[in-house]
Amino acid sequence: MCNRTLKFALAIIGASLAVSPVPAQQSPCDGKQTNSSKIAADGTAYVTRVVPVPATISPEAQKSLARVESDAKVPYTLEQRRTGTDKWQAGVGEASKKLYPVNVSTDTISGVPVRVITPLTTAPEKRDRLLINLHGGGFNSDSGSLSETIPIANLSGIKVIAVLYRLAPEHPFPAGLDDAVAVYKELLKSYQPDHIAIYGTSAGAILTAEVTVKLKQLKLPLPAATGIFSGLGDLGRAGDSISLFALNGFSGHLDEANPNDQGNKEYTGATPLNDPVLSPVYADLSGFPPTLFITSGRDLLLSGTTILHRAYLRAGVDAQLVVFEALPHAFWNNPTLPESKEADQLMATFLGKHVDK
Repeated sequence: MCNRTLKFALAIIGASLAVSPVPAQQSPCDGKQTNSSKIAADGTAYVTRVVPVPATISPEAQKSLARVESDAKVPYTLEQRRTGTDKWQAGVGEASKKLYPVNVSTDTISGVPVRVITPLTTAPEKRDRLLINLHGGGFNSDSGSLSETIPIANLSGIKVIAVLYRLAPEHPFPAGLDDAVAVYKELLKSYQPDHIAIYGTSAGAILTAEVTVKLKQLKLPLPAATGIFSGLGDLGRAGDSISLFALNGFSGHLDEANPNDQGNKEYTGATPLNDPVLSPVYADLSGFPPTLFITSGRDLLLSGTTILHRAYLRAGVDAQLVVFEALPHAFWNNPTLPESKEADQLMATFLGKHVDK
């Protein structure tokens, strides 16, 4: 795999990092590049790094890291994004079902569309257990209601309800949150809260934390466990990793950082970014259920995930963190990687253990 460098600058809390590009006359694969660094007076770092493919990951993962994507920004419309994401999700859903056979259907709960992912057989003691998935997709598309649920339903032996919440920009915060809470409240009529777990990836991981804060505010019983897989808890401040990694790690387009960036306005709308529901790092997290955090070494939300994990720990929450080596954002959406199979098993085991108590 050719090593490459990225250009980015971010100044947050007096220290940040920027990576300068390889000079035009120098190929990043010619072996002439060297490690270097320059630290500006404000703490901004300008660095070049040669990053070999680690031997600590599977051959399949090493091959995936060798996939090169253009650094050029490719504009696309929201319609194109949703169409492409839906097509990809359908394909990865079929691939997942070959590895993890399940039944998939659709339904509506409290007026909200959902997917229902059911194991081919359900043990009697698990029929009153339930997992709720809040899918990823940047709050504006569905990039996980199949890929995040099919393996988990199969491996846990527990039904999964994937909430197809309203999307931004047509429906900014708190529309998606309201949909997720409405589904949870309705399911409480049929399931005990200590038999329910909520989890999500990326935007869904953020939403999982937001929902937990909202449920506590509403004085509703909290679920038995939550799963926050590559997320964050502060919509107003970026972490260090987002200045280093694009969606696919070192490969692909990376925007230059804006220290005054006010977050995803299409999602946050007019809500203050330090609102404790929108940004759970500002909330009272005490009494939250046991939570599993998962991220990876080249995840653009590595910082966001670990910062939120520490906030849970400070609040006394039973919070576990697993960081996979070298892989990019939400790598488990590729069900064929050995690391994805390991991550899915970790998720299913953790969530299943807590709803089975």
